[in-house]
Amino acid sequence: MSSGLLPGFRRIAENRVREVIGLSLDECAIGLVIEHRPARTITEAEHVHVLALMGNEAPVHSDLDFCRKTGHEQVLVCGILTLNVVLGMTVRATSAMTSGNLALDDVRYEHPVHVGDTLHAQSTILAARRSRSRPERGIVACRVEGHNQNDQRVLSCTRTFFVPADGGSTRDTTGY
Repeated sequence: MSSGLLPGFRRIAENRVREVIGLSLDECAIGLVIEHRPARTITEAEHVHVLALMGNEAPVHSDLDFCRKTGHEQVLVCGILTLNVVLGMTVRATSAMTSGNLALDDVRYEHPVHVGDTLHAQSTILAARRSRSRPERGIVACRVEGHNQNDQRVLSCTRTFFVPADGGSTRDTTGY
């Protein structure tokens, strides 16, 4: 390996690097847009499991005949699955070192999602400040958007969470 440090990694020993996850307060520039990858294709298994776990019996999610008779050619993926897949894609880059989520606001489902759709996400940092009650933490708000394979926005929301004010110290203490 060359002497230069790979982007997205920090050196922890000679010839050893560790992947950096999550942001700290000083890394959260207002207006920064983060494109999250890899994208995720929604599978039938995920869809069926989420419906079973939730006890969701709405026919729009499970009855193809009902869907066709009400103007849909396919069953719709449950919104909770869409939300979780999109938010899940954002965690590694934005909030992997969080000590807690604070809010999920203004959730909007903007385009139907079907089994087989491939979703990707992006986060835009809207606000970042030190917590007044917990000064060792920062509070970050991001606008999160999920798009399908046709770049149609399927979901948007605002997510607020804690990040460490001192990312280096947190990474050293926790081994991240």
